[in-house]
Amino acid sequence: MGTLGLLVVFPFLMAYAASSDLLTMTIPNRVSLILVVGFFAFAAACGFTWTEVGLHVGAGSLVLAVTFTLFALGVIGGGDAKLAAATALWLGFDHLVDYLIVASIAGGALTLLLLVSRNYPLPFIAGRLPFVLHLHDRKTGVPYGIALAASALVVLPETLVWSRALAA
Repeated sequence: MGTLGLLVVFPFLMAYAASSDLLTMTIPNRVSLILVVGFFAFAAACGFTWTEVGLHVGAGSLVLAVTFTLFALGVIGGGDAKLAAATALWLGFDHLVDYLIVASIAGGALTLLLLVSRNYPLPFIAGRLPFVLHLHDRKTGVPYGIALAASALVVLPETLVWSRALAA
């Protein structure tokens, strides 16, 4: 039950990151920190080998290097970079490409939706919500954490982490 309990933390944090990004355009650092610490607790509880842990750390490190570069270039936000790296730690190399493809598709759809919706006036009710007004502003970026979190939840059931949790 302990490993399944730890596995509940991941989806909860993904939902929290997505909702935080939607409402405030920020992903708190504590989300990524809890994801990283949670992964190591989960790996220890599930008996991951050092090689398995190393491969997961490698996946997270690679994504952090790429996303930090994108952040430094002003392409993505810092919260998105940290969330993607912490998520890659959980998913490992085996499902990293799946995650990135799904995130790209979901992020592209979200971006198109926002770009199109910004060309039309908001309905009266929606215009009263501060976060909707902010999202509707053409100067506002895209809350890509939504796509990153949703993609992680789509890919997670295919991973070693998931199968180990169910087997424990």
